[in-house]
This record gives sequence, C-alpha cells and structure tokens, in this order.
Amino acid sequence: MPLLTVGHRGVMGVEPENTLRSFVRAEREGLDVIELDLHLSKDGALVVMHDADVARTTDGAGPIGELTLAQLRELDAGQGERVPVFEEVVDAVGSPLQAEIKDRAAARVLADTIERRGLHDRVTVISFHAEALRETRRHLPDIPLVLVAGRSSPTAPERARELGAGMISLELRHLDADIVARAHAAGIKVISWTVNTDEDLARVRELGLDGVVTDMPGIRAAAGAPA
Repeated sequence: MPLLTVGHRGVMGVEPENTLRSFVRAEREGLDVIELDLHLSKDGALVVMHDADVARTTDGAGPIGELTLAQLRELDAGQGERVPVFEEVVDAVGSPLQAEIKDRAAARVLADTIERRGLHDRVTVISFHAEALRETRRHLPDIPLVLVAGRSSPTAPERARELGAGMISLELRHLDADIVARAHAAGIKVISWTVNTDEDLARVRELGLDGVVTDMPGIRAAAGAPA
C-alpha cells in the first residue's frame, strides 16, 4: 500500500513555510494532505504560523497574540509572501488539511470556522495538547483527530484511544515497533515526522507505518513506490 503523504507546513523544504505559496506547491506536487499550524492574533483571527512569535519566519518581531491581523499582514513571511489566515488556505487549495492547534481558544475558533464553512469532511484537527483536542471534540463530536507527540510517543497509543483520535503523528526518532503494534491493535493509524530522506523512508517501511509527514516534495513519489 502506498504511504499517506502529508506536506509539512506545505513543502517547507523548498518554499517559505506556512504560506499560500507553500500550500499551493504542496498540492501541485501531489501530497495527499497539507499540514498547517494555527494561532490566534490579538483580534482573534486564525493565523497560519508555527511559532507563537513571528521572529523566526517573518521580518517582524513579537508574539502573535500581541499583534492584530492588520499588523501581521504587514510582515514578509518569505519571498514576499504575507502571513495567511486559515480561510485563505481553505480557498487557495482543495486538498485535505491537517490543522494543528496549540490551545483551547484556537480550538473553539477553528471549530466555529469548520461549522460555518462546512469543512467537516476536509479538515482533521491535530495537536500535541490533549485539552485542545478535547475542546475540539466538545464542539465537533465527529471531526477526525490526530494526537501529535515527540518524546512522549511511547504513551501515545493509549492517550489517543482515550481522546478518540484515529491517528497518531509521532517523531520518527522516538518510534519503535512496540508503539506501532499497540496503536494498530487499537485501530489507530501511525504516521511519522519528519521524513525527508531515503534512510528515513526505509525506517518508516521497516516499522510498517501508515504515512509520513515531509518537508520535501520528492518524498511523495518515493512513498508511493514499492518497498
């Protein structure tokens, strides 16, 4: 079976991360799903950015939560790209989306947007934080959830089952066969991040994973090839 391929913040290995340019490129390259990150601006907009502070990925500085959307729009997010909001991504690409949320407040705003735009069949909500996923489930009882984990990967299958998450997205270096076996026994799919090399992909196949999260568009073709 071909592996599910998830474009990490679009295809951040070749385009500015979490920009419309990156998402459009990911779709054009044939990635199955596009992953993005969400924070709330000072005035409550669902802003697409990974860090809580704008300094690393823009020419500005300061926490997202202390900047209005208008202020964020003035920043260069790479190659002249502007910081997008979630609904702009929804309109720019037609691919399924994995929307990563950092807290309960963002969960509520995202849930409202999914309801208003009728995105239940297109958006999967993902998070490292159990409370953010529980908040999402309270608002959207049937939305698919993914629990993300790094060092806490060994306990992820049991935590995902408790949350009602049908998939876990785990850091490759913290994955082992026992974790995968426990997840699969519970009917939970396992994908890993971040898979950017042939060596990474070989490890994914050895573990029998269901998919990969990648920065690189070339992984898409390699993941679909026979092992």
